[in-house]
Amino acid sequence: MTGTDIAVRVRGVAKSFGGTRILDDITIDFKKGSVHALVGENGAGKSSVGKIVGGYYSADEGTVEVFGQPVTRFSPRDALGLGIAMIHQELQLVPELTVLENVFLGLESNTRGFLCKGDLDRFHALEETCDFGLNPDTRIADMRIAERQKVEIMRAIARDAQVIIMDEPTSSLTEDEADRLHQLIGRLKARDVTVIYVSHFLDHIIANCDRVTVMRDGKVVRTDEMAGETKQSLVDSMLGEASEIIWPKLPAAPARHIARVVQMENVATETGLRDISLQVRPGEIVGLIGLVGSGRSEVARALFGADRISEGTYSIMGVQQDSRLSVTRAVAQGIALVPEDRRKQGLVLTQVTRPNVSLASLGSIASFGFINKTRERERTQRMIEHFGIVPAMVDGEVAFYSGGNQQKVLLSKWAVEKPRLLILDEPSRGVDIGARQRIHEFIVEMAADGVAVLLISSELEEVINLSHRGYLMDDGRIFAEANCRTLTVEDALNRIFREQGSAPRNKEVTQL
Repeated sequence: MTGTDIAVRVRGVAKSFGGTRILDDITIDFKKGSVHALVGENGAGKSSVGKIVGGYYSADEGTVEVFGQPVTRFSPRDALGLGIAMIHQELQLVPELTVLENVFLGLESNTRGFLCKGDLDRFHALEETCDFGLNPDTRIADMRIAERQKVEIMRAIARDAQVIIMDEPTSSLTEDEADRLHQLIGRLKARDVTVIYVSHFLDHIIANCDRVTVMRDGKVVRTDEMAGETKQSLVDSMLGEASEIIWPKLPAAPARHIARVVQMENVATETGLRDISLQVRPGEIVGLIGLVGSGRSEVARALFGADRISEGTYSIMGVQQDSRLSVTRAVAQGIALVPEDRRKQGLVLTQVTRPNVSLASLGSIASFGFINKTRERERTQRMIEHFGIVPAMVDGEVAFYSGGNQQKVLLSKWAVEKPRLLILDEPSRGVDIGARQRIHEFIVEMAADGVAVLLISSELEEVINLSHRGYLMDDGRIFAEANCRTLTVEDALNRIFREQGSAPRNKEVTQL
């Protein structure tokens, strides 16, 4: 590979935070007009390499060359000036601005310093390229995470970047949306654009990338052409040993006569739910099975007291709740929610690990308004060891943790004191195989310990394999109940697609 073939060359790069070395002797060539995957467990350093190339981190050691030119001063603005744009796993949008305003933020059309109205035409031209179907006037705060992810991608394309770093670009997208993104990547590649693709979806990587770099513990394990790679060969390199992805064995399902922890009957909300009837028993894992936008997260929010119930009944341990149910009251009754957006809704990134773990249960370690610091540290250390959180520091800076370790901190917040109902909304989103397996084991552990679990995941294989029963959802309603021990992904998808657009408002829930 000649120098003129290289878009970005990284040589001997190292990076440390607070004495912890997160990158060590990273050497990678990213070829022009190629799609180059970075794979590895959470904490392996993939996103950090992307942030070095994107100008968000400066290297402590080593060099970076962009189109043959050594980079001595680097920032996101400098990187953009050199034709490099980064799409972050944790989205960098302005919630109160519209899609149009976010896409062209900093690139607004103007005449002599005054903004003009040429951006709408530019947006429509960009939409023809991306084919995302976004409304330019929609406010970001009113959009689902999957839609926001598309806006982030459009921002990078709008900047006419020649190198685009995509950090978990499909983590919130449906398979159809992911297919359209990959078609867009193919069109970018045809225009000689280089895509650095960071993802835990190995099937997507194998199908759409030209080269792959496997990372482990902040180091490069190997870089190879994608031809001949399999999911298992990548997993083995990531983990450092031959391994197999195994679903943990579920505990026995509770008997049908066991009292329900929660029960909803014909519930409707102002967020679009209607005719929601479900129940979850102690020790049972129940999945909500549906596509993005089907209403799964809205069910979670209603159970957690975050969204008001306008019709129907909701009972916790047999006690009917009224319209004044709040998050505070739900938590007091043992309801816990791990939300899909860990950074904005689950963690306090300005705080270290210890207060993040304690946040939901301060009452049990406080007396007369004062927190018992010794007990708080002991509990946090126990959770760090239980989940294998890295770095294993009670006062570690959570904001700088990998996505998988941030997720483990968030799970610790609710695991430190056992809830009655644990609601998990996309618990393994943006999480590597090793961390994902630990999360799966945790879900089963909670059920075995008598906790009722409601599981939501866009990966149908995950939710089906980890659940005793499942409720199939579409358009804000539950339309079927299934035994997940006999349900297949293909059956679930076929049933959902048949249901779309044909569900009458008062149709009875069917048993599969």
